[in-house]
Amino acid sequence: MKLLWIKLEGQWEDIKPLVTSSIESEVDVLVIDEDNINKVKELARPPHQYIGSGGREIKVAAEGKEGDIRIVKVNNREDLKTLREGDCVLIEIDSGEKEELAVAAGKIANWVLILAKDWKIIPLENLVAKLKKGKLLTFASNSEEVKLAIGILEKGVEGVVFSPKNASEIKTVKKILMEISRNKIELIPAKLTNIKPIGLGDRVCVDTIAMLNLGEGMLVGSQSNGFFLIHSETLENPYIETRPFRVNAGAVHSYIKVSKDKTKYLSEIKAGDEVLVVNKRGESRVENVGRVKIERRPMILIEAENRGEIITAILQNAETIALVDKQGNAVSVSKLKIGDEVLVNLENGGRHFGIKVEETLVER
Repeated sequence: MKLLWIKLEGQWEDIKPLVTSSIESEVDVLVIDEDNINKVKELARPPHQYIGSGGREIKVAAEGKEGDIRIVKVNNREDLKTLREGDCVLIEIDSGEKEELAVAAGKIANWVLILAKDWKIIPLENLVAKLKKGKLLTFASNSEEVKLAIGILEKGVEGVVFSPKNASEIKTVKKILMEISRNKIELIPAKLTNIKPIGLGDRVCVDTIAMLNLGEGMLVGSQSNGFFLIHSETLENPYIETRPFRVNAGAVHSYIKVSKDKTKYLSEIKAGDEVLVVNKRGESRVENVGRVKIERRPMILIEAENRGEIITAILQNAETIALVDKQGNAVSVSKLKIGDEVLVNLENGGRHFGIKVEETLVER
């Protein structure tokens, strides 16, 4: 997720509604005057961790000693001596020398915030290429500048520092960043080679606290290197009501992706956990789990192959459980046939406590 820092200036009574909106919108950092830090703490829940409505910590940055992040202006290499890890460096880029100064500062501080008054795109392109991932921030004054900064060299800056005129702008920019920041998951077609009912087993329904859309689901599989896109229960049918918050994900032993690079066993998922929701184009977002239901049901083995790689999933054998075909359409497991192609995500290597590692691993 690309970062959103909100910069607020002025008297406390003027910026207080924007501070409240920033907390509610779960922005990542509030950039404020040092004098207002304690007032921000008073708005937050004890013990003053600036917790937004979703429970995530919102930090405060200021040009002083009292913030969570110290902003330090740097004009020359002598100023680099004052930097420490955790700082955010503020540099105005007006020459190639200043670009090199920004790169040097990025080797020390956590963040490099760029102010470019005249030439904006070229310096950012240069620094996106030179700085390590997770370092570069830039100012944005409107939604178009936000989109431009995030898209530079496809990789983009890590985040933007935005000065809103009203609370509505905060929500708009947050929404833009969430849309742009959706991690792309590579989905490819794999041909079904085996479909076999295998009797009763314990299956897991994952109920999120969000409404899922047609074409969205979760990535689940029996092996750590292969995942099927299991469609959400958003499909209309004549027998039961839809459950647009749910994915009937499969047997308890299965892996489920909870982020782009991490998995859990379905048996481990519980209320409050995060899971990865993916659509048919591979765009993803993280949602929280509200409930998990584990029940004994008839199960079916699904096996698929792509370029010699065989992967499997064990799902509940029912009409409401669906995979996604290569055209992006949901297909019930009751209608699947050998030779059909469905969307899967394949990886190399194995996993250590759910974290992807590069190693030789065979799972059958």
